Amino acid sequence: MTESRWSRRSDVLRGQDYDQRWDRMAASGQNVHGEVDFLLSYQPESVLDAGCGTGRIAIELNRRGIHSVGVDLDRQMLEEAQRKAPHMVWCNEDLRDLELKSTFDIVVLAGNVMIFLEPGSELQVMQRLVRHVNNGGLLISGFSLQPEVLSLSRYDELVQHFGLSLAGRWGTWQRDPFDGGTYAVSVHRKTN
Repeated sequence: MTESRWSRRSDVLRGQDYDQRWDRMAASGQNVHGEVDFLLSYQPESVLDAGCGTGRIAIELNRRGIHSVGVDLDRQMLEEAQRKAPHMVWCNEDLRDLELKSTFDIVVLAGNVMIFLEPGSELQVMQRLVRHVNNGGLLISGFSLQPEVLSLSRYDELVQHFGLSLAGRWGTWQRDPFDGGTYAVSVHRKTN
């Protein structure tokens, strides 16, 4: 199995254990679909959920009528996604090697995907992901800002290297303004 920062972590929950956190939040009345609400504001017909984990986002998008495909390197997380939604397409692949032969209105990297990548693989991952964005489509990423791992300026450089331009940035998936805090949701548009 290919390594990543995520796969080497022993302090993270996986599979059903991971989902229990979201189930508890939903049971307490919290909206656990903020990312989905955000994505739907762009009216996509198709979404690639890159680093989909147990499929929370892709499954909810599908439930709301959006064609969604999930890809993740962590087999245990992906098995849980497949168990919950066997009718959907789930790909157990490394984002560095991703080749789905299709494009999407939105490619989303939610849940800190960018900071869990193997160090030094960010440019290769970005190249693969941009290939999967329709012309005029969006690459949307939300992650905790950890300059020692990946700074926001470095992320922007990676995306702009492939010709995407910044279309918006917020501090949360609920569109709170980005004020230089510790989390950013960035939207980049592919125009060529």
